Amino acid sequence: MNRILFLRNILGLGLFSTLGCKMEKTKTDTDTVLDGSSLTPAAVATKSLRNELIAAWQRSELMTMTNVKQMPPDFFTFKYTDEAMTFSEQWRHCVVYTCGQLAGRAGVINPYENVKLPVQMPKADVITELSNMYAFVRKSIAELSDEKLLSDCEFAGETIPVWRLFYAMENHIIHHRGQCIVYLRLNGIVPKGFYGW
Repeated sequence: MNRILFLRNILGLGLFSTLGCKMEKTKTDTDTVLDGSSLTPAAVATKSLRNELIAAWQRSELMTMTNVKQMPPDFFTFKYTDEAMTFSEQWRHCVVYTCGQLAGRAGVINPYENVKLPVQMPKADVITELSNMYAFVRKSIAELSDEKLLSDCEFAGETIPVWRLFYAMENHIIHHRGQCIVYLRLNGIVPKGFYGW
């Protein structure tokens, strides 16, 4: 769903509410909750936002796993300078940071709160932890209350809605995934191309 349209609808500024038009509402599967009651326009917009977030994170997982699986196991400790993180550390950082930020700012339980991942992990462990992180993110998106998803949190010196925090965390992963594409090239591996988002 277009974010501007979502914001206009959630604020009651949609085209029909602005014009004062009334349209006969027809009940659809997406307008009905388990108890059979109709969802409000705001709830429909929030449901669409959740679906968009989940789709974005599913695509992110596909791109990330493509990158990770291309790196041979022997190169998971590769880094291009002494100051840089290894390939393994890049992904460990993404897991710990993403879960920590969502827990601290969205109020979900951090699955790594009492778990210390090794600094260097073998390929199979990196893949497992990334799969766990993506499952955690999707579960968080699905289970946060509408009120929490639409509430504000502090991030990077700004006040943003919690739903936008999920995009900020994906942007962070994109940053590290881009670095890891360079790691592949530095080891003679041609990264697979990505289409979509």
